[in-house]
Amino acid sequence: MKSVLDERSAGTPVVTVSWAQSQQGAIAPAGGTRATLSSPESMALTHRLRSLHGAILVGIGTVLADDPLLTVRLVRGPSPQPVVLDSFLRIPDHASLLLRADRAPWIFHALGAPARRAQELADCGARLFALAAREGGLPLEEVLRVLGRHGIESLMVEGGARVLRSFMSRRLAHQAVITVSPVKMEGLRIFEEGKKPPEFAQTTQAECGPDTVIWGRFEKHQDGLSEHG
Repeated sequence: MKSVLDERSAGTPVVTVSWAQSQQGAIAPAGGTRATLSSPESMALTHRLRSLHGAILVGIGTVLADDPLLTVRLVRGPSPQPVVLDSFLRIPDHASLLLRADRAPWIFHALGAPARRAQELADCGARLFALAAREGGLPLEEVLRVLGRHGIESLMVEGGARVLRSFMSRRLAHQAVITVSPVKMEGLRIFEEGKKPPEFAQTTQAECGPDTVIWGRFEKHQDGLSEHG
């Protein structure tokens, strides 16, 4: 992390994208059902990675589908600040992120989202950030700038597929940590067939239980502009 941190753009955090996939490159079965791909060993590594970042970000689709806590539980270390991209404030009251006693989520939403819902979430302890949305969603570059202004130096992005793809395709990510499971499964991929992911300038891989974990540093990083939420 130190060498990558040295490359962070002024005022914005270093971005790590991370996910688990099958041998065929799928991160979830077709149809949106859930599947466990990470072994206990690689899951512990993921939690260790979480503990090394100042914040962890997911899109509202991941919150609705998986109801994640985004905490560090399998290793010792601090839990990062949870961040959600939620343009229209669809996060439900029963979401685990809203029930955490240690860290309330930071929620990025679009200007014009329901003011009453924004107040309800603020009353639950969430911190809200309103951004001018563009076609397709929230501007990720501005999300990074806001995080940087609030002291976040490193950000881990865990999902979903569209969010991960946006950070990579717009060259806002510095590195990727990918868990490749021996499980054979077709389904949802980060990049569709025919779409080429960004190239790595440097890669390292290691066995982690039955899984292979690949760390890749992207060929080029530059500030870009993307939307999501």
